[in-house]
Amino acid sequence: MKTMRFNAVGFLTLLRKEVWRFLKVGVQTVLAPVVTTLLYLLVFGHVLEDALPLQEGLRYGQFLLPGLILMALAQNAFANSSSSLIQSKMNGNIVFVLLAPISAFEFYLAFTLAAVLRGLAVGIALWLVAWPLIDVPLVHPLEAFGFAAVASAVLGSLGILAGVYSDKYDHLAAFQNFLIVPLTFLSGVFYSIESLSPFWQAVSFWNPMFYLIDGFRHALLGISDVNPLHAWGVALFSWALLAVLCLRMLQSGYKLRN
Repeated sequence: MKTMRFNAVGFLTLLRKEVWRFLKVGVQTVLAPVVTTLLYLLVFGHVLEDALPLQEGLRYGQFLLPGLILMALAQNAFANSSSSLIQSKMNGNIVFVLLAPISAFEFYLAFTLAAVLRGLAVGIALWLVAWPLIDVPLVHPLEAFGFAAVASAVLGSLGILAGVYSDKYDHLAAFQNFLIVPLTFLSGVFYSIESLSPFWQAVSFWNPMFYLIDGFRHALLGISDVNPLHAWGVALFSWALLAVLCLRMLQSGYKLRN
């Protein structure tokens, strides 16, 4: 992929393809994650309702929902970009994208934006479905949208790296099972890190997903374990770092041109 003037037609065509790809199977890509996450909410919300100490006047279900929403949208953003790339590589049709006059930046932007749109679709659908069940206020709407979009971009970028690096579906499953799932489940989705020992609190502070979820929870509920500005800093730095890695990998043609 060569550096060139921004090709708006090529970018929009690739973006339309990626968006249509997940919308065409919306039951699988949007509805199924909503149902799965609602099961988490019903089961964990019932079992741990009185088990964890929370701020006075806050129910565990209210605390849990923001974390579940961000976890679901982030995992689906990762799945969108990574699955698209691995399928294109396995089927051999990635060559048609590489032959098109599309730069690495346009390629990255189209795949990331499609991942963001899928993540936001899952998050909004989940919030709308759960709203009659759990009364969760929306204290800072713009901040909530921002954290949701950045979280989707971060995981979408990571999905691009995983999709390019993986040679088969087993490799991609390893990314999901040994990186994405641990990062999301150990990020404070189900608990406040104030309930952890000092050692595990220190471990949580090195997990970028913790800052995304904590910032999103602050946007919805107005409570957080760290300063929201700190959370924004980590979120934007993580996105910038992954974007640079993606662009360098795409520009080099690593595992795409062979």
